[in-house]
Amino acid sequence: MLFGRTQKNPIKITDKKVVDWQYATCGYCSTGCSIEVGLNADGKAVSSRGAAGADVNRGKLCLKGIMEHELFDSVGRGDTPLIRQHWHQDFAPTSWDEALDTTAENIKAIQKKYGRDAFAIISTGQMFTEEFYTLGKLTRGLIGTNNYDGNTTLCMASAVSGYKRSFGSDGPPGCYEDFEHTDCLIAWGSNLPEQHPIIYWRMKEAQEKRKFPLIVIDPRVTMLAQNADIHLPITPGTDIVLMNAMMYVIFSENLHDIDYIVANTNDFDKLKAETDKYDPTTASKICGIDEDTIRVVARLFAKAGAAMQIWTMGINQSTHGSDGVVGINNLALITGNIGKKGGTSLSITGQCNAMGTREWSSCSGLPNHRLLENESDREEMAKFWNIEVDFLPKKRGMFQTDIYRAIETGEIKGIWLIATNPLSSLPNTARIRKAMEKLEFCAVQDCYLDSESNQYANVFLPAGTWAEKSGVMTNTERRVNLIKPIMQPPGESKADFWIFNEMAKRFNPQNKVHFPQTTEETFEEMKALSVDRLCDISGMSYAKIEKNCGIQWPYTQTQVENNEAPPAGGKRIYTKTAEFRYPDGKAKLIPLPYIENNEIPDEKFPIWLNTGRLIEHWHGRSKTGKVANNNKFSPIPFIEINPDLALDLNIENGNYVRLISRRSDAIVMAKFTQRVSKNMVFLPFHFHDCANRLTLGLLDPHSRQPAYKQQAIRIEKIDDQAAAAKLSMEMRKF
Repeated sequence: MLFGRTQKNPIKITDKKVVDWQYATCGYCSTGCSIEVGLNADGKAVSSRGAAGADVNRGKLCLKGIMEHELFDSVGRGDTPLIRQHWHQDFAPTSWDEALDTTAENIKAIQKKYGRDAFAIISTGQMFTEEFYTLGKLTRGLIGTNNYDGNTTLCMASAVSGYKRSFGSDGPPGCYEDFEHTDCLIAWGSNLPEQHPIIYWRMKEAQEKRKFPLIVIDPRVTMLAQNADIHLPITPGTDIVLMNAMMYVIFSENLHDIDYIVANTNDFDKLKAETDKYDPTTASKICGIDEDTIRVVARLFAKAGAAMQIWTMGINQSTHGSDGVVGINNLALITGNIGKKGGTSLSITGQCNAMGTREWSSCSGLPNHRLLENESDREEMAKFWNIEVDFLPKKRGMFQTDIYRAIETGEIKGIWLIATNPLSSLPNTARIRKAMEKLEFCAVQDCYLDSESNQYANVFLPAGTWAEKSGVMTNTERRVNLIKPIMQPPGESKADFWIFNEMAKRFNPQNKVHFPQTTEETFEEMKALSVDRLCDISGMSYAKIEKNCGIQWPYTQTQVENNEAPPAGGKRIYTKTAEFRYPDGKAKLIPLPYIENNEIPDEKFPIWLNTGRLIEHWHGRSKTGKVANNNKFSPIPFIEINPDLALDLNIENGNYVRLISRRSDAIVMAKFTQRVSKNMVFLPFHFHDCANRLTLGLLDPHSRQPAYKQQAIRIEKIDDQAAAAKLSMEMRKF
């Protein structure tokens, strides 16, 4: 008798009739996978595959990347400039000149009447780096508003702030290759299998070879936690307590690297004095992790030859987000785990080019980590751009999360939203909606017309997306990779780079400030600004980047002159003694007192609400919700709920329930799982008009990043299940 595959129909892979494969970089998360898009004889994109020669993904793609070619034909695209007097009215098609003229005229009118900073600009983490640089030049050098930020404030601001506070500059010090050299890995609030599947594959492959322990710290039993050697189901918002307790153990058992501390850090005594207050017995009562486990994890980490820490939104999206990053850096610094193979604190970035935003957009300062607060930086950039130095502000303006408060109070009267959708992504969306209604003028620049924020737009500027444009992006490990246009933007839509250059003409009539006309020329300008900076890209070129499937910075012109090829794999910074970016070259050890300022469950709202990602979806589903092979896995909003909690509430698996917070409510389906404790539910954040109706607007004091992970709700069963199902289907949006 025969068994197995011989008794079944053989597997057949559909022949897509690909005649040409075009190189690009994936436009979803920050992993930075090199991708090839297959075109048929008609020039239609019909397939996607990973580029086998790329070190990042080595031929692999996740579910989103495999289907990415379908974005070119996705519904909801805007392909014509639109205009209207008031958001209550219907849009009318218009020309690009009229749309751009109207936008520029309204910016100038608002600034003349209320002041330069009364107009705000908010961008994204999904454009190309040359586009970010060009927008920064336009905003800082010509328009002149200081209220300019990116939506990366919602995901990576705490990582940026924490790196700056600890090391004196932004910039992740490690790389993916560190998985292949580490002896211990701690993942803080990071669920790699669903958030960054290819990084998870890199980690898992390395772990199978080296057998290093994986320690996952997460309130939920995530996919990564299910594969961990030790899982610490921490009480939400108490990471600082656990970090301090681990340092208490390391110091009390003399496991710290005193030679590294003396040579590379300041303020050791201040840090130790604070951590002396967090003995494991006391800390365990706050963070929910028993004291023996705290000691075991601290010893494993400190005794490892090389120890690595990664984190994602579980740390960043908190009222203690920046402190959490600093705490991770403190642990790395006191054990000498910065700048060496397998030893690093590596933030796993969110959007595909959030790093490019951080490096070149000028949102938080000036290009390549220059500071508005630094007089010499202002003078250098004013001379380079040919503007008056006094035109530049002397400190950064509002973060995105503060801009909407300023709209409420009337300080900001107009806004230009670029590839971002605050009505979906910001917490407490009802409050954001009321703020948008107060604007005197709103321009929305997006590839999708059905963006919720477009409801309040006076002008819609249709933009190209992903591989309809050319430029570079930087991934989590500082690797710069190239995208070339595979398709043309549909209809009259244009690349963001073109839109910014055309807008610049409205503010630069005498061509005083030079704007290159191609992205490659812009990249050459950026290279000149990078020489001898931490983010030195002067040795790169489009041709070299494509040939190597990405190059990590720093890669300098000197290296090129010395015939040094870009490294095929890992590249690290802070590898030498006292190489940090503070004036004395030393990093700061920063004491972190724990202050409870979260919203926590109480009698009226007794359940923790945790939010996060699904592997099949991306942010607000504006892309993946329109790709059938992504959307079919999770087409409607749902919660993961513990069966014991459901039993207490008389809820059956598959029932629709009402979630109620202090701000609003949402209708979702209840799905039973043991992945969450009885006092918690997990809600994916991808669905329009759902998760962020409930989340609170509390902000981290350093990064101004919202706390999406710690809020309290109650759950009510819905009697009319048919009506609830209908409402849930309407919330699908696509």
